[in-house]
Amino acid sequence: MTATSCFHCGLPVPKGSNHSVMIDGAERSMCCPGCEAVAGAIVAGGLDNFYRYRDSSSERPEDASPQPDRWSAYDLPEVQQQYVRDWNSERKLASLLIGGISCAACVWLIEKHLGQLAGVEKVSVNASTQRAQICFDPAAVQPSRLFAELERIGYRPAPATASNSEGMIQSEQRAALRRLGVAGLGTMQVMMFAIALYFGASSGIDGDMERYFRWVSLLVATPVVLYAARPFFSAALRSLRARHLSMDVPVSLAIGLAYAASFYATVFDTGEVYFESISMFTFFLLLGRTVEMRARHRAGLASGGLAQLLPLTAARLDGEDVCNVPVAALAVGDRILLRPGDTIPADGEVIEGESGVDESLLSGEAALQQKTPGSPVYAGSVNGDSTLQVRVTAAGQSTRLSAIERLVERAQLEKPQQVALADRVAGIFVGLVLLAALTAFVVWWQIDTARAFWVALSVLVVTCPCALSLATPAALASATLRLQQLGLLVASGNLLETLPRIGRVVFDKTGTLTRGEPRILRIDLLRDDWDEQRVKDVAAALESQTNHPLARAFRAWRGNVSARDLKVHTGRGLEGVIDGARYRLGRADFAAAVKLEAPAGEGQWLLLADNTGPIAWIALGDGLRSSARAAVAQLEERALQVELLSGDQSAEVARLAGAAGITHFRAGTSPEDKLTHLQQLQAGGQRVLMVGDGLNDVPVLSGADASVAMMSAADLAQSRADAILLNGDLTVLPKAIGLARKARRIVRQNLAWALGYNALALPLAVCGLVPPWAAAIGMSVSSLIVVLNAMRLSRSDAGSGSARESSAAAGAPAGQKSWS
Repeated sequence: MTATSCFHCGLPVPKGSNHSVMIDGAERSMCCPGCEAVAGAIVAGGLDNFYRYRDSSSERPEDASPQPDRWSAYDLPEVQQQYVRDWNSERKLASLLIGGISCAACVWLIEKHLGQLAGVEKVSVNASTQRAQICFDPAAVQPSRLFAELERIGYRPAPATASNSEGMIQSEQRAALRRLGVAGLGTMQVMMFAIALYFGASSGIDGDMERYFRWVSLLVATPVVLYAARPFFSAALRSLRARHLSMDVPVSLAIGLAYAASFYATVFDTGEVYFESISMFTFFLLLGRTVEMRARHRAGLASGGLAQLLPLTAARLDGEDVCNVPVAALAVGDRILLRPGDTIPADGEVIEGESGVDESLLSGEAALQQKTPGSPVYAGSVNGDSTLQVRVTAAGQSTRLSAIERLVERAQLEKPQQVALADRVAGIFVGLVLLAALTAFVVWWQIDTARAFWVALSVLVVTCPCALSLATPAALASATLRLQQLGLLVASGNLLETLPRIGRVVFDKTGTLTRGEPRILRIDLLRDDWDEQRVKDVAAALESQTNHPLARAFRAWRGNVSARDLKVHTGRGLEGVIDGARYRLGRADFAAAVKLEAPAGEGQWLLLADNTGPIAWIALGDGLRSSARAAVAQLEERALQVELLSGDQSAEVARLAGAAGITHFRAGTSPEDKLTHLQQLQAGGQRVLMVGDGLNDVPVLSGADASVAMMSAADLAQSRADAILLNGDLTVLPKAIGLARKARRIVRQNLAWALGYNALALPLAVCGLVPPWAAAIGMSVSSLIVVLNAMRLSRSDAGSGSARESSAAAGAPAGQKSWS
């Protein structure tokens, strides 16, 4: 950087400017008050190392004097709903898009600067997506302060809303297509000149004409190298600064060295030029990465893919008037009008009309779901053929769609172990490639000095580990997309690694194997001064604040009486105070101090009691899910053991187990018993998939090797699960296991292809049999084969796989990896 250039942004410093900042012991000139303010803020925060590590000059601030008040609107609750959500009871998580990030040093600067603020607990920045996740204490710092501080150090913050995220995806795709277009046009043009040079060399081309073709080729290839190939150079610099060898290092070396050598040959009129090889190599590599990027976007791994489906406005009914209001303004209790074809903006309950609703976004079920008064509807669904009136029951971040998006975000933040392993293997492989290229150069220098450089270049290109790095993530992206289409939302990045090695599937009963729609079958009164209506009213009051499936049996009687001081005893029952008396409802050993045997008869029996003793037995019945028996049979076909664990002590457990075809079952198990049983199975070498939906399932969901929660499950149960079953179809589980096994096979195929290709191509390149342009084609085709093979999963029918393979996976030692 010259003395006349701004040390911060690199622009010329106007004559007479006296703006400067002391950095690294020297007075650094600044072009304007804005750059002076930003650089001063960086230095004052003790972050001047940023200037040592950055790859390029920073952007010039748009405003010379940033004003914190300009960001105050982002503190409004209705605005925060778009980009801030609860992390826990005391902390919030803000998702921001940050413009102006150019390198790893920017990530370091942002994380360090924001991390110093009081109230900011964690900052995570992704340089490639320019997205930041900031965990903060709202009592100590407001979002406006985060925006102002980011602007203070020279960046452009914005909420990571659906529209902004979609804009970033579109921008990334446009930039990729522009670079691909420049590389493609450059390749076609420079190939024409190369053909002239090739034929001219054999027929005696005029020297001046040869020099002309070389200079024109240089002119055409330069934009390809400096613009189209720029992402490779930037990524290589970032990886070298982080002391990590990524696949961009040999790519950048190949492009840079070939261009430098061809430039030298053109200027000094000596040696060979390979501008066509450089351009072709860049084009094919960009083509492979563009296909991979589109597959990643298609698989729903880009942020903001769900919320963007909501409409911007909703038709709210104010009395008899219909007015369009922003979706963000909807509140619980509002009435909205849904016309045919409308996207439902919030969760609600139908109060008037009948219509079919497309819920495929949430459940994967393509058939329209018939809705009548009293039926629930969900945000993101599409109304079908008739008009509906709906009362809003949840809006904004409380909707089921928002819950799904948070689970997707959680899965994105995790890096699967197999991807991390592939990255490490690729890093080692890059080192070997560089060593092989250097060895080839030294050997050929002794054999044929003129060919030494080009042989080494071919080795660099032909053995680039792009396919190796794409082998696993491309397969996982396609498998994740297919699972979501089937109705299983992946919430943990490691689920697809674990499912192929599952040996036993354990089901909860209520709300999992059963439909979760219980009804009262019978009431046996134990006191003469009570009647059935009073029993129902008291039970409904006790169940009023829980979303356990059994509570739905009492929904019709809620509100007749009210209870206070309600407490949930997980796996045992509930208690509360009604009209000064304390009541308990649940298992007999919990509700009453005396030991009682449940009456004979069908159903799950609950005991209602007060301080003076038992009041009544209540028998609840819940039908088996229509998919339960088929799911159990398909799981057993895959050589998996199926088991039922239930907290219910009645004979209903045995009846339902028999109806579902399950031979192994346990009744009367507490949450502690379930976890102990699970740990015993794991100690015996089995890997367990747990499927549940209640609060009492949280410990065992957390402890299982893999876990699935029903969409109707409690929020805490969903947060501990690795996947959410959106449509209640249990046959999705065997399909998911079959798909995971197929994904494992495809990953192995991809890895075998990538390694086999390199093993075959490397000796040919070392022997000088592969020119650089052919090496570029081979490497790019190898990457495309890997991506296209992985994309087969997105159309997979989730084949079952062999029982032999299933047994081998289930019996593998606990520490063995099945993906590599």
